[in-house]
Amino acid sequence: MPPVAVLALAFLYPLALVVQQSFTPDEGGVSLDPYADVFASAVFRDALTTTVWLAVGSTAGCLVLGFVLALVIAFVPFPGGKAVARFVDVFLSFPSFLITLALLFIYGSVGMANGLWTDATGAADGPFHFLTTPWGVLLAEITYFTPFVMRPLLAAFSQLDTGQLEVASLLGAGPVRIIRRVILPEALPALAAGGSLVLVMCLNEFGIVLFTGAKGVTTLPMLVYGKAILESDYPAACVVAVVNIALSVGLYSLYRVVSRRAGA
Repeated sequence: MPPVAVLALAFLYPLALVVQQSFTPDEGGVSLDPYADVFASAVFRDALTTTVWLAVGSTAGCLVLGFVLALVIAFVPFPGGKAVARFVDVFLSFPSFLITLALLFIYGSVGMANGLWTDATGAADGPFHFLTTPWGVLLAEITYFTPFVMRPLLAAFSQLDTGQLEVASLLGAGPVRIIRRVILPEALPALAAGGSLVLVMCLNEFGIVLFTGAKGVTTLPMLVYGKAILESDYPAACVVAVVNIALSVGLYSLYRVVSRRAGA
């Protein structure tokens, strides 16, 4: 009972207050008007669309890049391979805004790439300005979340019987066919588990969007921030938060199912 009480006080009670506030308009009482107003808003629909496509696009990019990098680390011998594998574990502890700042130092308006371009050509401005666009947010999210796909893949590859690869090679199978017929089926559960986790995390990502300075990119977490902090419209902010929570809980349930089947 004590752990349950602490959990209820620290998490469930504030969450209940958010849900309650979402049904309480500024004029008082209990009403569905905040939901009707938010759902009728073009800003909310755009934010929902942007959140979904960024999350799906980032997840797809992480799956492809993570699978390729995990293949190289696991099956292509090279000096420092074990150190790179350990660095993946360390990378998981980095805050998301740190990766965004690193990209800003390289590709920002006054970053290294634009500086080299202006020094070489004498131009007043460099050509790299994509970080403040949705594509910059997409690049930052793929860069940050790819190790979350690589970690379960590397664990799955470490359990793969290398004898299967040798037999397939002796039977004349090329690298592409070995990957498609031997490695990929074994990696699918881990790939699905990592992809599900990345999808959930991308739906709730706030720091990357904020630190890239992409003013035209509004996601659901950014909309909650804008409604609550900038506009002081707490019922609308709570409505958006409830929608975001519902999406996250649904996808987290999917992630748990996939993880259980993958044994993660």
